[in-house]
Amino acid sequence: MTSAQQRRREIQAAIRDAAIREFARNGLAGTSTAAIAQSAGITKAQLHYYISSKEELYQDALGHIVTEWRDIFFINAPGDDPASTISAYIARKIRHSLDHPDVSRFFASEIARGAPEMGEHWGALKAAVQDANAVIEGWIAAGKIAPLDPLLFQFNIWAVTQHYAEYEAQARVLMEVPEGAALDLDRIIAEATGLFLARCGLVERG
Repeated sequence: MTSAQQRRREIQAAIRDAAIREFARNGLAGTSTAAIAQSAGITKAQLHYYISSKEELYQDALGHIVTEWRDIFFINAPGDDPASTISAYIARKIRHSLDHPDVSRFFASEIARGAPEMGEHWGALKAAVQDANAVIEGWIAAGKIAPLDPLLFQFNIWAVTQHYAEYEAQARVLMEVPEGAALDLDRIIAEATGLFLARCGLVERG
């Protein structure tokens, strides 16, 4: 890769990250390309060299998030040990939510308004969920975990692991953690892991 190609990729990533931040805070209608450009540290003219519209950028951001979440799904973890696989997935998901809170907030905002822009992205999300269902069903059939609803199990994992991004202000107030200070990652991961391993009839490994 040439230095020019590398620079182009860096700018595209900066634009996407800025767009996610702005869309998470202001939605599609409330976000301007000027705000995205400023957040990305480039001029509006530079921004429009890379994109044709904020609507196109919104779609790109949604697609990026769906792909990124699929990449950290537990179906991609090596091995077939439910306890370690679920534990690792929960830890990755919580770390990702705390490191990239605007990703969760942006996606949650889109879904909360009825998901009008999700049309072309549902296929990839459904495929990932169906693959995960198959893994969980395999564990159940093999007697490795207690019987449960694979789809609702995934929903519940998402709800818990994304809570600290989507409801960060509430978590900070109730956990008495001031703005700028890190939430207790080990405490959060341990509680969530214990919760879901217990539902599976598994004992958390020390």
